[in-house]
Amino acid sequence: MKNFSKITFFLMVFCATSFYSQEKMKDYSRIMGSTNVYEIEAFLRDAHPDDPKRIILRPRLIKMLREYIKNAKPGDQRVKEFQEKISLLVKKGSTRISFDEMNAKIKQAQIAKFQRELAEKGTGTYTTKVYGTHSATGSESPKEQASAEDISSKGMSDEENEEFKMLMSENPVEHKNRTVKILNSLFDNDPNSAESIVMITNKSKCNMIMRIEGVGYTKYRLPIPANGDNTIVVKKGDYLFSAMVCGSQYSSQKTVQKAIMVSLGDN
Repeated sequence: MKNFSKITFFLMVFCATSFYSQEKMKDYSRIMGSTNVYEIEAFLRDAHPDDPKRIILRPRLIKMLREYIKNAKPGDQRVKEFQEKISLLVKKGSTRISFDEMNAKIKQAQIAKFQRELAEKGTGTYTTKVYGTHSATGSESPKEQASAEDISSKGMSDEENEEFKMLMSENPVEHKNRTVKILNSLFDNDPNSAESIVMITNKSKCNMIMRIEGVGYTKYRLPIPANGDNTIVVKKGDYLFSAMVCGSQYSSQKTVQKAIMVSLGDN
């Protein structure tokens, strides 16, 4: 019994200490006197929606952010960030962004991207991207194109490199049809839809092919250029994602029931 009492005592002390530490990390007792943008922002994210301090601190934070933007130098990277914070504070009183809101932002960015692509195809400016984010039909000299190819095909076998080129060299009609299908999927909010979107971002300096393998003969191959991204519509289900990224093997099991984004590589 004595040992049990000691264990109980130590657990109580540990819990109390942990609770105290957490409370200390989020001590907003002096928040009304704060002039720190990030401290006030954190309070507005954590505080109860009906906390009366919000009435004073929200406009104060907006004023501080506007003042910073007003005096910022050209090219200041914080300007865009602070403008977005002001927009969120005006609309919802906090800069907290939910997973669904973040997902919606990504979705809207993708819709805009593919709408631009369709507009470009309509003017006959189609180009086939093969190496990195540059067009294979651009103004680079043959020597520069060869150099870009050497870098981006690093870590790929000759066979895989040829496969990558083949997958990337779809004709304008195929590309337009695929883009329309992706756009339709992006606009489709039906939870009962049999298909969903997968977006892969390749942050490495090497071209890659993402192989998405499901049950039976359900298989997809998605080429992603170096420092680029690509998107595909797949049937919902369980898949094994695998790829060679600059000579390193990537493999991961994923369940696709709604639009997902996978980011690989690091410059």
